[in-house]
Amino acid sequence: MDLRKIREMVTKDMPIDGTELDLESLKIPQLHNKYLNLYSDEKLVAKKLEFDYKALRRLKWEYYTGKLDEDKLEELEWEPFDLKIMKADLDKYLDSDSDLHSLYMKLEYQKEKIDYLENVLKSINGRQWNIRGAIEWRKFINGVGG
Repeated sequence: MDLRKIREMVTKDMPIDGTELDLESLKIPQLHNKYLNLYSDEKLVAKKLEFDYKALRRLKWEYYTGKLDEDKLEELEWEPFDLKIMKADLDKYLDSDSDLHSLYMKLEYQKEKIDYLENVLKSINGRQWNIRGAIEWRKFINGVGG
């Protein structure tokens, strides 16, 4: 799921209806479950992307160091890399590789979704205190309690 869609869902789900604080309080477990499931799913996607990135980085390392055999090059549809590069320069090639860069950006985007969902869960966990505070304020305004 993309971050924009997640934000739209949060915008729809998070407002508290001040006229029905009891019902809002009862919605907390469902909201928590919804976003915890989404958070868990997105974390699994990030783990897979991390694995894919590490595997691709290893392949690219083999490619740039000339250690990939002809069969693997053909399978990957990569042209042979004919330059001899020094070990100290290898990171420059890896860091500027477009395939690695693309996968890295997907991973960073995924991490951003996870961070956002983590904050949504924290906000949901704080809803009970917001609702309790609103109820206490109404009691105070109406002269109830003491």
